[in-house]
Amino acid sequence: MSGPIVVVGGGLAAGKAVAQLRDSGYDGELVVLTAEDHPPYERPPLSKDLLLGEAGPDDTLVQEQGWYAAHDVDLRTGTRVTGLDLAAREVVVGDERIGYDRLLLATGARPRPFAPADDSGAPVAYLRTLEDAARIKEQLTEGRRIAVVGAGWIGLEVASSARQNGAEVVVLESAAQPLLGVLGDEVAAVFAELHRSHGVDLRLGTEVTGVRATDDGGVVELASGDPVPFDLLVVGIGVEPVVELAEAAGLQVDDGVLVDASLRTSDPHVWAAGDVANAEHPVLGRRLRVEHWDTASRHGETAARSLLGESVQHDELPYFFTDQYDLGMEYVGHPGPEGFDRVVVRGDTDGLVFTAWWLRGREVVAGMQVNDWDATDEVRRLVGTEVDPDRLADDQVALADV
Repeated sequence: MSGPIVVVGGGLAAGKAVAQLRDSGYDGELVVLTAEDHPPYERPPLSKDLLLGEAGPDDTLVQEQGWYAAHDVDLRTGTRVTGLDLAAREVVVGDERIGYDRLLLATGARPRPFAPADDSGAPVAYLRTLEDAARIKEQLTEGRRIAVVGAGWIGLEVASSARQNGAEVVVLESAAQPLLGVLGDEVAAVFAELHRSHGVDLRLGTEVTGVRATDDGGVVELASGDPVPFDLLVVGIGVEPVVELAEAAGLQVDDGVLVDASLRTSDPHVWAAGDVANAEHPVLGRRLRVEHWDTASRHGETAARSLLGESVQHDELPYFFTDQYDLGMEYVGHPGPEGFDRVVVRGDTDGLVFTAWWLRGREVVAGMQVNDWDATDEVRRLVGTEVDPDRLADDQVALADV
């Protein structure tokens, strides 16, 4: 190689890629550029362990800070990349140009903005960085009023952490159930009941018409006319991939940076991984951009091996987990644009020990276990296969025999 490998990003995909490069025997020059003032770190703890006070910032690091120097990695924190010159194979950082032989973009995603809140002057927070988590954590104390816009995974995890810290919580969601598009009515209702049983004021089918500042915080205005006062408003309405660098450089972009199954972009010297990568999935037969921990981790490792010339593909099915109160869950699969036409639930939803299965015809397109850890292997085995739906729905038939 005539130049170094350069990694742009500071999340899990970047951290895993760098470690895999060294583990795979690459001993050449390796540069990591991240705009944040921290080494690459993982984001799931931000809405869970950090908000609960069960972990500190150092616990989120992919590798401890000293690892980079020990492995001869040029880690540059607080370094914002301002451009890419694909023809010259250079990364632009202000007035500096850093040459590369191969480049990995792991620029991640940013929270989707919510203009009524952003323009209000009221105390508003998004959760994406360590600094975001620290700011929110300061407010999660006994009796503080936390309003959350959005009952997706982040919104519900923040609500769970807030309630466990003694804060008062109102969650505002426009859909008829939390996570309705992902889970379907029956399973979504389980999550709704879970939060209500822990004291969350969960308001569904709610339209936010405005946000205004007050002397002691702010107020969310609703179409129903029932305003919600708050000390802090947390917005969790999804994320969008950070593609500006790639797009300006001329890489193919469409809901993320377009990559093949080996995570190579339209430029043969550039790869993309993690939340920003819209990748061809050889098993699902379509493109997929996934915003979860497991994909970022596996993307980082796959991209590193691909950078080094190995013939590898990212072909694992998407995997996601969450922890909310006493509910732990693992989800595998991706129904895709065709969705699902039936949900099968086995077990005790009231007792929060069950499995759920999303089917399209006879095909299991996704599966989930809730507090049923012995079922994890069966969930992974059955997703992507065809089953007899009636046998799957029969609790008397063991999953191994479906």
